[in-house]
Amino acid sequence: MEALTITEKKGANYILLELNGAINSYTLQEFQNRVYAAIQETNLVLDLSNVFEIDSTGMGVLFAAFNDGRESGKRLYLMNMSPQAQKTVSDTGFLDAFNVISSVTEVE
Repeated sequence: MEALTITEKKGANYILLELNGAINSYTLQEFQNRVYAAIQETNLVLDLSNVFEIDSTGMGVLFAAFNDGRESGKRLYLMNMSPQAQKTVSDTGFLDAFNVISSVTEVE
């Protein structure tokens, strides 16, 4: 079974979740809980540099968090996407819809 480790760091106007592993149906529950809680509180930055898989359930969480954030005046940022994460997000056709950044200094 695949694993996902999540490390949380707080900034002035954001929460950064550093993700390491796979975002899929096996790891979804904790990922979903952490993402939904964070986006209700403040802007959310997901560091995807060490993510080697995002399946359709993971993409569903990203879309839902993006929409939840927009409704509550918060923003979801995808940072430093690994090649696998970038391909998955790009293949959905929604890459341009997400706020893609390379550093937390870009959080508005």
